[in-house]
Amino acid sequence: MKIAMGSDHAGFVLKQAIASWLAMQGHDVLDLGTDSTERCDYPAYGAAVGRAVASGQVQFGIAVCGSGEGICMAANKIPGVRAGVIRNEQDAEMTRRHNDANVACFGERVTDEATALAAVAVFLETPFEGGRHADRVQQLADLDQLGRRSE
Repeated sequence: MKIAMGSDHAGFVLKQAIASWLAMQGHDVLDLGTDSTERCDYPAYGAAVGRAVASGQVQFGIAVCGSGEGICMAANKIPGVRAGVIRNEQDAEMTRRHNDANVACFGERVTDEATALAAVAVFLETPFEGGRHADRVQQLADLDQLGRRSE
């Protein structure tokens, strides 16, 4: 599976750990930066991951900042992205099962590496449940269209 990764400086160490783990699992990782712990701004990296997912260049994205919140907001600005902040395996399962999330966002300052790796595994393995949730995901897609019309 091809997976885009991005982080700011506050998420760099966890991004690197997740990327390494994904590669060991046989996934193709597209690293969109940053490349160090030198201060930088999360919106560019969240948007880059979102664009890679929305364009179909990759199947999923993983974005990391200090809390997971800011980079998640940035990714969600890209139409077609359904990003969620993941703190544990249950978050990972539910965002996939009920929301068909395509970007997982982590906070390096709030989620340890072992928990993040376990959550990434669950995120990638959990299918979208569909059913009553499909209507809700379609409503999210409709909101993307509203945003495009206002541009």
